[in-house]
Amino acid sequence: MIRGSCLCGNVRYEIRGALGRVTHCHCSRCRKAHGAAFGTYGRVNRADFTLTSGESDIASYRSSPDVLRTFCKSCGSALQFIRESKPESFALAIGTLDDDPGIRPSLHIFVGSKAAWLEINDGLPQHTTYT
Repeated sequence: MIRGSCLCGNVRYEIRGALGRVTHCHCSRCRKAHGAAFGTYGRVNRADFTLTSGESDIASYRSSPDVLRTFCKSCGSALQFIRESKPESFALAIGTLDDDPGIRPSLHIFVGSKAAWLEINDGLPQHTTYT
């Protein structure tokens, strides 16, 4: 089991199962949603995810026609990237994990729109768009 929470601790969750691919996303929406050079997400099967507290503290924002981003209303922590056309899973902001997921980021996506001031030199594959 992998546990996670938001910054203030109001939202808590558990994942029973392995995370899927972990990516660093450099698209402008992820950068703005995270207030950082990129957002790091891991794929989670909905059946493996349990919200243990804070359901009423979760708000959402539609960042594009098919995408909802969730966040904690109290502290602003980014939580999920939900593509409505893929209801069986979602991308979890892995910065909210409290436990080691046992998997590491495998690539950078949308580097064509990365922050101009960022140099990527970690050796991971870089893709201009989604892959």
